[in-house]
Amino acid sequence: MKKVNYLEIEGRSRGFLALLGVLGVIVLAGLSGMYYMEHNGHYVTGMDNQIVWGMPHVFAVFLIVAASGALNVASIGTVFGKAMYKPLGRLSSLLAIALLAGGLMVLVLDLGRPDRLVIAMTYYNFKSIFAWNIILYNGFFAIVIVYLWMMMQASMNKYYRAAGFVAFFWRLILTTGTGSIFGFLVARQGYDAAIMAPMFIIMSFAFGLAIFLLVLMMGYRWTERPLGDEMIRKLKNLLGVFVGAVMYFVLVYHLTNLYATEHHGVEKFILAGDSEHTPIFWFLQILVGGVVPLVILYSKLGASRLWIGLASVLVILGGLAQMYVIIIGGQAYPLDIFPGMEIVNSSFADGNSYHAYTPSMAETLLGISGFAVALLIVTLGVRVLRFMPDSLADKDVDPHHKG
Repeated sequence: MKKVNYLEIEGRSRGFLALLGVLGVIVLAGLSGMYYMEHNGHYVTGMDNQIVWGMPHVFAVFLIVAASGALNVASIGTVFGKAMYKPLGRLSSLLAIALLAGGLMVLVLDLGRPDRLVIAMTYYNFKSIFAWNIILYNGFFAIVIVYLWMMMQASMNKYYRAAGFVAFFWRLILTTGTGSIFGFLVARQGYDAAIMAPMFIIMSFAFGLAIFLLVLMMGYRWTERPLGDEMIRKLKNLLGVFVGAVMYFVLVYHLTNLYATEHHGVEKFILAGDSEHTPIFWFLQILVGGVVPLVILYSKLGASRLWIGLASVLVILGGLAQMYVIIIGGQAYPLDIFPGMEIVNSSFADGNSYHAYTPSMAETLLGISGFAVALLIVTLGVRVLRFMPDSLADKDVDPHHKG
């Protein structure tokens, strides 16, 4: 494999400036939505004392999980020694940092009192999984930045592999912590499952790689740099494996719940209920986000980059749907405060068959702005620093290339 040359992009074209403008407008729209909610109070949102984590949390958790998965590409080159993936390490690390920043931005601005984050960062309750996650998020930033430094600074390359191992295991711990937020919540029948942690890990692989594929293909197309077919083929096949694995974990999760009588109610609510969560689960999560991408990636359609891009978009949409079903659906199912007793409705929402939630425009804009923040960081990052190889043609990066 030839020596890889990294170059920043010029960033002077109208298209580049237009991209910055569009992303900036989306970010401002999200901040406006946040200001509207903070100024008027959360009663203007669809959230209440039953649905306390709304649409912003759906986007925030998705981005945080995807950040861990985006770093997977760099880990394949460093930890598993796959030479073809090593040139992608810088861009993979940048995208991971950007996605986590976007997700945490949404999360912090949805707290109701963002200023109280200072308390969460200075006073720790080590019995709380939320406190542990703050440590994990800050650690992820620090470790990946050091990992990037070791990659980009020639004199530090000797520590590059060791830093890659630390980053690999830290991101697994981070995603385990995020999944455990739901796995440890015993008060909700839709959560309270140990499989949440490994399921979130494999979800991160799929969501992060789907976003990375889109960024990679669009970035090299817009900058008119060579991007080999073999590189795309390997990444799209890997995406198919991860999508299939996500569907497997979802199957095991629901089969396990169906085996336990205490979870029959919530399983019926999600899989065959009268709420919007049932069509979202079957149509968006399973069909659009799982079955269709697998058909595209492993059929003749998978030879086309346009179709690969479409499959990646569908995986992202399916991932957001999955987060919606987990986060919103888990809260919408009525609390079973006294298991086995006769159900009586009260003002505390126990006994109700279904708790409706309609996200407001402000919530949705804030959530979408997390994507814009992440893409803005990546766009500016590749403009000012050398994150992108000047060529990813097969002859330059594939050690087995013939020709």
